[in-house]
Amino acid sequence: TGQPTSTGPAAETQPELRTLLTVEEAARRLSIGRTTMYALLKDGQINSVRIGRLRRIPAPALTEYAARLTTEQNVA
Repeated sequence: TGQPTSTGPAAETQPELRTLLTVEEAARRLSIGRTTMYALLKDGQINSVRIGRLRRIPAPALTEYAARLTTEQNVA
């Protein structure tokens, strides 16, 4: 079919399958800019972790943020 498969060790390096994402990867998944993503992190709206000097966003934190936005907008 010409489509790449998502099985095997190479699939573990795809951003959608990673447990921890870079700020840029997380921003792409939310379809927002990097600056907006940093603002959300600074405001504590999205959880992140530090590994040495690196900032990483747990993939579930993006799902939680999106769910919270949906709930808040449906209530308002």
